[in-house]
Amino acid sequence: MKKIIPLGDRVLVRPFTEEELKKQDGKKQKLKFILPDSIKEEKSAQGKVMAVGDVKKVKVGDIVLFSKYSYDEVEELYLIKEEHLLAIIK
Repeated sequence: MKKIIPLGDRVLVRPFTEEELKKQDGKKQKLKFILPDSIKEEKSAQGKVMAVGDVKKVKVGDIVLFSKYSYDEVEELYLIKEEHLLAIIK
């Protein structure tokens, strides 16, 4: 894969697959999001930060929750403006 360097306040996120989300459900978590069944058919709104541009609050490796209409898809990754990230999940 080519190296992708986000510009400005953009963040490159690898969305979790359905299998990864199921594995997370089995682990003990401090914060758990309960989503309606209709969302299960949609793409994940959680993922891992792979690269960052000029951002202030997130770093590579953070797990984030993002707005589902806020990204551009690039080679199966999502390019998202920092302002569209909803939370860092710890």
